[in-house]
Amino acid sequence: MNAVGILLAAGRGRRFDPLGVRNKLLQPLGSGEPVVVASARHLLSVIPRVIAVVPPQDGGVADALRALGCEVTLCAEADSGMAASLVQGITCSLPQADGWLVALGDMPYVAPATLRALLAALEEGADIAAPVFKGRRGNPVAFGAHHLPALLALTGEHGARVLLRSAPVAEVAVNDPGILRDIDIPADLA
Repeated sequence: MNAVGILLAAGRGRRFDPLGVRNKLLQPLGSGEPVVVASARHLLSVIPRVIAVVPPQDGGVADALRALGCEVTLCAEADSGMAASLVQGITCSLPQADGWLVALGDMPYVAPATLRALLAALEEGADIAAPVFKGRRGNPVAFGAHHLPALLALTGEHGARVLLRSAPVAEVAVNDPGILRDIDIPADLA
């Protein structure tokens, strides 16, 4: 399998900062590492090719991700919703990719073991694999080539949520609360 990591980092983070002054993805975690850098570093630790999707005006996110070794693509349609970013990332991975591990730039606490488990589920034949912690499904999500047409047809602000509701999903049990923990407001950084 030739899976590619897709790091979605094109959101505006309006709940974090309604005025748009502070980019949540560049805020330091307790370790001092920016949110998006931690998210990308974990993804890169398990998959060699990561395509990061950022908005045209990103405040330095693209530079930080390129420095780590991510391929970066600018999504001019980022404000239309998460689906545009997802489609952009997947399109940039073609024709080589036949699977995608889709992670969110504001989820820096996902353990590399979880990422490896999702990739393993794809390799074992799952068309979609999602992690589950204590009965709750979280992110990231892995998609196989079977769903490429549906992924490329996505629109709107909810990304692949409609696909996750309409297609069979292999739930991968993990001992990782990070799959449920994102950075939405400043208090989430603590």
